Amino acid sequence: MTGNAYSDAGVDIDLEAAAIKALIKNLTFKRKGKHTMLGNVGHFAGLIDFGSSALALTTDGVGTKMLVADRMKDWSTVGIDCIAMNVNDLYVMHMEPIAFVDYIATDILSAEKMAQIGIGLNEGARLANIDIVGGETASLKGLVNGLDLAGTCVGVQEKDRIVTGEKIRPGDVIVGVPSTGIHSNGLSLARMIVEKYADYDEKLRNGKTLGSELLTPTRIYHESLQVADTCMIHGMCHVTGGGLLNFLRLSSFGFRFDNPITPPEIFRWIQEMGAISENEMYRTFNMGMGYSYVVPPESVDILIKKVKGTQVVGEVIEKPGAWLGDYQVT
Repeated sequence: MTGNAYSDAGVDIDLEAAAIKALIKNLTFKRKGKHTMLGNVGHFAGLIDFGSSALALTTDGVGTKMLVADRMKDWSTVGIDCIAMNVNDLYVMHMEPIAFVDYIATDILSAEKMAQIGIGLNEGARLANIDIVGGETASLKGLVNGLDLAGTCVGVQEKDRIVTGEKIRPGDVIVGVPSTGIHSNGLSLARMIVEKYADYDEKLRNGKTLGSELLTPTRIYHESLQVADTCMIHGMCHVTGGGLLNFLRLSSFGFRFDNPITPPEIFRWIQEMGAISENEMYRTFNMGMGYSYVVPPESVDILIKKVKGTQVVGEVIEKPGAWLGDYQVT
């Protein structure tokens, strides 16, 4: 069997990175006056100067997980995913999410879908303790085929409490936090494998169907706010599309993972059925680690006690890159 890759499912991570760079290089205008941008584009959230505090903005969507929801006729949890993908990108900078707006683009409106999406958005707002202050619904028949759900979130934090990753140094410890499964990344590849080699109703050894496993909502790592208030934290990472390569956003130092969290069954099923390489898996999926803390050694014990299920997964090293043991993930 020839091995499958994310690019076979229509997503080229390297091309995406090049396209984003092409976009960003043309974003040269800087606002004049108060409340200008802090730092550069490229971290998990964009910061805005607001006096002694900073505001942060993130935007993200559910992606092709919506197609799994369509197949399963269950849209009740995708709202959680939408909020999670936004607030988790704020948590990594110790920004507190406060407000959210959603954007729904569809070819044909369905009251049933909208009601179920509302249930998930409301639950996500409760878990993240945010207000949904508005949104937009666009009927775009001819442009959109199906339904796309995305959103934007605002966070706030005092400037001297923001975590940027600038304090990360070799010798720091990487502490991983488990994911709830595939979250909302890599679904194009996961769907391709399911539809090519199995069916959404097929059961895994854990008793869950592939469809329900892929629809398990993204974990909202709200506890990170309290953790960062009580522990010395040098950096945090939301492990999304790009897998371990997300850590490269934090520092020019390297990140070596020699004790990764054991991936849940769904990941190994995808890998084995699709004959996917280890490199491709760890650059596409979270592989069981949805969030992580980069901390000095003295913070490890208290952090592990505070956050259930965490474990030391690696360390920061001098040599740049993301390393799975002695192998560089590319």
